[in-house]
Amino acid sequence: MTRQHGPHRARITFSDTAAKQLETITNEADLHALDRALVVISVDPDIGEPLPGDTTNPHLRQYTDEIEHVRLLYWITALRTVVVVAYIEV
Repeated sequence: MTRQHGPHRARITFSDTAAKQLETITNEADLHALDRALVVISVDPDIGEPLPGDTTNPHLRQYTDEIEHVRLLYWITALRTVVVVAYIEV
């Protein structure tokens, strides 16, 4: 019997700024909401809207979850295997 695999997920990493923001989040509900948003962008990195502005790489994208009240700014590496979160707003 062959094993069914789920969709390929990009690895999530954080910029220094986002990592510092992550350290300040202590509310369990906020952490849960952030975790859900990170899963969404890891499964579908293109879900966020491209931010207008500079056309050089990396192209920043914004994902906003209105229900969970989470906003992430991120970019995707060239091979689309890593999502780098640049900014977190919960």
